[in-house]
Amino acid sequence: MVIDKNGEKLGIKLRREALDIAYNQELDLLCVAPNAVPPVCKVLDYGRYRFEQQKKAKEAKKKQHVTEVKPLRLSPVIDKHDFDTKMRHARSWIEDGMKVKVDMRFRGRLITRLEVGKKIMNSFIEEISDIANVEKRPSLEGNTMSTVLAPKKK
Repeated sequence: MVIDKNGEKLGIKLRREALDIAYNQELDLLCVAPNAVPPVCKVLDYGRYRFEQQKKAKEAKKKQHVTEVKPLRLSPVIDKHDFDTKMRHARSWIEDGMKVKVDMRFRGRLITRLEVGKKIMNSFIEEISDIANVEKRPSLEGNTMSTVLAPKKK
C-alpha cells in the first residue's frame, strides 16, 4: 500500500513501482507499517521526517518530570535538636515536591535496641504525616532501617 506526500492512497503497488514513484518526485519511500498486510509505505522527504521526529522527542522529554529522592540519615540515639533539624530539611524537600528516603543505621550493639529505632522512625513519620505519605513502610535491611516518604497529592 503506497501513500503519497499529500496523504492520498495510491493503492497497492509492487516495491519497484513504489520506489520509481518516489524517485520521480525526488522523495524517499518509507515503510511506516511493515507488519501490516499489505505493508504500508509513504512517499516523503526523509530528512524532514527525521527532523520532525526529533523535535517531537525533544518536546516529550521537556514535559516529563523526574522526581528526586533525597537521602536523610537518622540515628537511634539522636538528640531532640538534631531530630528537629532533620525534620525541617525533610519538610522543605517534600514541599518542593521531592521524595525523602529516611535511613537509620544501627551500629555495634545498637542492633539489639530495634524498638528504640522503630519508635524514633515512627515519631518522624507521625510528625511529617500532615504533608507526606509513607510510600514504603519502615523495614530492616541488614543493619539499616529505611522508609520512603512522598509528598501528598493536592
